[in-house]
Amino acid sequence: MAGFRIQRWDSSDPVAISKRCNELNASLRYCFLLSEKDASLIPVIQKSVPDGLRISGALFPALLADGRFDAAGCIVIEMQAAPEPVILENASSEACMADNAARMAQYVKSLPANEPAALFCIFDALIPNIGTQLDTWYLHVADRVRLFGVNAGSESFTAIDCLFDNERLYRDAVLLQILPDHPGAILEHGYPAPAEFITATSAEGNKIIQIDWQPALDRYRQIMFERKGVEVTRENFYNYAVHFPFGIMRADGEVLVRIPVGLTEDGSIYCIGEIPANSFLTLLDAAAGSHKAPARLAESLNAMSDCSDLLLFYCAGRRLHRGPEAEKEIDEIRSRGGFRSILGALSLGEIGTSHQSRYPLFHNATLVGVPCR
Repeated sequence: MAGFRIQRWDSSDPVAISKRCNELNASLRYCFLLSEKDASLIPVIQKSVPDGLRISGALFPALLADGRFDAAGCIVIEMQAAPEPVILENASSEACMADNAARMAQYVKSLPANEPAALFCIFDALIPNIGTQLDTWYLHVADRVRLFGVNAGSESFTAIDCLFDNERLYRDAVLLQILPDHPGAILEHGYPAPAEFITATSAEGNKIIQIDWQPALDRYRQIMFERKGVEVTRENFYNYAVHFPFGIMRADGEVLVRIPVGLTEDGSIYCIGEIPANSFLTLLDAAAGSHKAPARLAESLNAMSDCSDLLLFYCAGRRLHRGPEAEKEIDEIRSRGGFRSILGALSLGEIGTSHQSRYPLFHNATLVGVPCR
């Protein structure tokens, strides 16, 4: 595995950050992960890196360090032998989808023939058609690279400039970074597939309009009352939704989690991630098996690569569900995996390949582990 290292700059002091940026090696690549509360550090970083050094970065709801959330400063990913990053703009526009897919394919095809590599992508979380874009990308490059990624942005799901390079900030965009000779990432959520199913009889993008021919919210409320004996209202909807998200059942038996995040006046339900019309859905119970994910993640990472450190992305919705157990999950991953350090961020959606193939899939409520050394 080519050099892929992580470090934490534990200060939010602009002077200290500027000094660290001045000392960066211009022959390497760097990607900066910051929490949205430290967005003011972006211009400091942009002005302070050495001339000729191309950087990239993203804002997340919070950073993860020392097994805890809300860390100050920034997480810096250092990459050896990596090409310059690429940023695709107007990513949610269907009119731009083909051109953006072609740019992504050209970027991937710049790799030497037969050289193994991963493609790390960071999407603006408010892009509503990420699943469709991943399908389009696969048609262009198939399994030439091991694709993985996450969503950046604000946990309030309001539009912000959440990606950046040396000169600009971006929203409605995707950051791409090729990682030469890297094995990719492992994703785990642990949700088992229940036996009962419902159908998204009407859906549009990331909005479920009807479930079983009823307004989506009405049917969700009915199911929650029948199964859990709770009264779901518009006011408490999100509090329950993170504990009882939707699952999309794939033909290969894999479950894609979709956490509802909002409602429309007519009772439609917004999710992070698309819901294909007529999908077979199930209502997942986060308490039923998601606690198994840390052990599975650590086991799979140990089988994948001999790594000393771990870059970890932890779904913000999963953190809301797990509460105090979220930090215990990080401790479990560290102890089971034998990692020296775990650094990362809260994510707003996760991307990885199917367990049965390298087909890219969009997830919620998931842990993303990226080996480093």
